Amino acid sequence: MTDPEIDYRAVYNRLPAGIALLTPDLCYADANEAYLALAGRPFSQLAGRYIFDVFPDSPERAETANGPTSLGASFRHVLATRERDSLALQRYDVEVADKPGTYEERYWSTINTPILDSDGEVALIAHRVEEVTAFMRTKDKGAADRKLQAELYMRARELQEINERMRKAHAREREVALTLQAALLPAPQPVGHRAAVRYQPAVSALNVCGDWYDLVDLPDDRTAVAVGDVVGHGLTAACVMGQLRSALSAASRVTSGPAESLDALGLYARSVEGAESTTVVKAFIDWPSRTIAYSNAGHPPAALLHPDGTVDFLDQATDPPLGARPFHQPRPEARVGFTEGSTLVLYTDGLIERRREDIDVGLARLAAALGRRPGSDPETLADALLTELIPPTGATDDTALVVLRL
Repeated sequence: MTDPEIDYRAVYNRLPAGIALLTPDLCYADANEAYLALAGRPFSQLAGRYIFDVFPDSPERAETANGPTSLGASFRHVLATRERDSLALQRYDVEVADKPGTYEERYWSTINTPILDSDGEVALIAHRVEEVTAFMRTKDKGAADRKLQAELYMRARELQEINERMRKAHAREREVALTLQAALLPAPQPVGHRAAVRYQPAVSALNVCGDWYDLVDLPDDRTAVAVGDVVGHGLTAACVMGQLRSALSAASRVTSGPAESLDALGLYARSVEGAESTTVVKAFIDWPSRTIAYSNAGHPPAALLHPDGTVDFLDQATDPPLGARPFHQPRPEARVGFTEGSTLVLYTDGLIERRREDIDVGLARLAAALGRRPGSDPETLADALLTELIPPTGATDDTALVVLRL
């Protein structure tokens, strides 16, 4: 006997509670029949639209309305914490569908629940609403009910204030972390060679300051370059990033090549809390012999743009991230030649990775963008890559980028 197949779409549509699915931008992605009945509108009037454009509160209540304010704070709380949020009873006047400019008093009980994708990011918000207008209208309007309504209103205001404090705390942490990040990532100064570096933070306050880069001039006309990504975000990630960047920069000056440098960094990372699973790509450029030696600890591969516009990804010396093995093991190293006028590009995953997209698609997008600009100077190329490859709405992860003309 086989288990019956469940039609989840039918279940969703027949749920007695009104549920709408909102994107992280708070635009309608879907709504079940109960929600459409409460809204008094077909889904064609909701699809893709911002929820507060569809349902603004009454202009007459502009000074006292707490419905949109509290609901907006609840959405921000869900996006920031990835936790479910329940609102106290809300009054939210709704415009009558067939009478523009006419609003009717409505009362709602609301629960907002995050739906996470495989990366743990909020992909959708399940916005559940129960209308209790009829209950509020039939209640006795005596002192007891007025007291209850006043208490509910105060609870809603308290929740709104808590959410606003959380928002400001996240904003302060982002500002401090970015300031620390800027102090730890100086401008490149490789003698006699042209380089451009960029750091672009994520749009989310929670997803910044784990990415870093480093450039070091070495004896015998060599240059060491690295890009890394610490797991985690915010101040903690910025502090870990600073320790690892300094350690690798120092190791580059006393080791013979990139694999040996990553070996030293891996041993050091075992003593740094939060450094586990950091990814790094390291390259040593030998200018007289026109060769690049490189080693990769679980990071997206560096790209070598040739003068004819072809692109090679340096993926022949790839190993797991720092601390991924239970015991230390020497890192692999590979070597590749280059011609004068080539360009080496190192970057973090914020430049290429997108939700629900295979990484090969992002790498192909990067190769195509590079292939169209073989003669660009590093500064121009760096700006073009950020403009073309990062979505107009901003990336969900921060991005570090190094472009070095060979």
